[in-house]
Amino acid sequence: MSRRNKALVKELSVPPPGAKDLYFPSQYSQPTMGQFKSCLWKQYLTYWRSPDYNLVRYMFTLLVALVVGTVFWKVGTKRSNSGNLTTIIGAMYGSLFFVGVNNCQTVQPVVAIERTVFYRERAAGMYSALPYAIAQVIIEIPYCFVQTMLFSFIVYAMVSFEWQVAKVFWFLFVSFFTFLYFTYYGMMTVSITPNHQVASIFGAAFYGLFNLFSGFFIARPKIPKWWVWYYWICPIAWTVYGLIVSQYREAQINIVIYSILLYTE
Repeated sequence: MSRRNKALVKELSVPPPGAKDLYFPSQYSQPTMGQFKSCLWKQYLTYWRSPDYNLVRYMFTLLVALVVGTVFWKVGTKRSNSGNLTTIIGAMYGSLFFVGVNNCQTVQPVVAIERTVFYRERAAGMYSALPYAIAQVIIEIPYCFVQTMLFSFIVYAMVSFEWQVAKVFWFLFVSFFTFLYFTYYGMMTVSITPNHQVASIFGAAFYGLFNLFSGFFIARPKIPKWWVWYYWICPIAWTVYGLIVSQYREAQINIVIYSILLYTE
């Protein structure tokens, strides 16, 4: 039996005369668009069947919005001096930063688990990296949009900003893209590191730089010239700028500037 099997294997391993090698025009069975649709549907089912990730960040967003709203209750109507303006800007900046960092931290283990599945399915020739990455990016958009609605209207109403269509829209716009880029930053840290523990450390290393060059603690004109370039590429700096401009670009009010005088003998 063993000899017969070996002979059969040897016979079948030799192609018959005139036979051609198998040829496939593409590495994958589906074109790029088909791969993208499959990956997007796969991501949709993954998010829908494992709601813990989104429920956690929605609950955290709701908690932060309520805390910010109660702590900074109706400060948006107080704009008579520089201290009030600093408080308002700090409320907007701090709340968005807290929620954004939470988005970055919570998405990392999700992407790390998905990456293991991706390696196995790509090795099987199911899809390439590009359609998978695009689908993973797009699937976050509706969830971040819901998160933005939940956060923005609570904070906007409780802080008492002006209910003008343009100002509400720009507040939503800035908040939405802030949550998005923090989420994508968390995805990126996982993609360039071996696991989500290292990704968490790597991501946290830049939070301090984001704070330092945001323009809130140190105004852009006071940043040294050899460091001001980082201000222009710091994403949170554009968030602060967008929030300020969206609320006060057309404001014409008299502001009292407080100054501290130091006397020495």
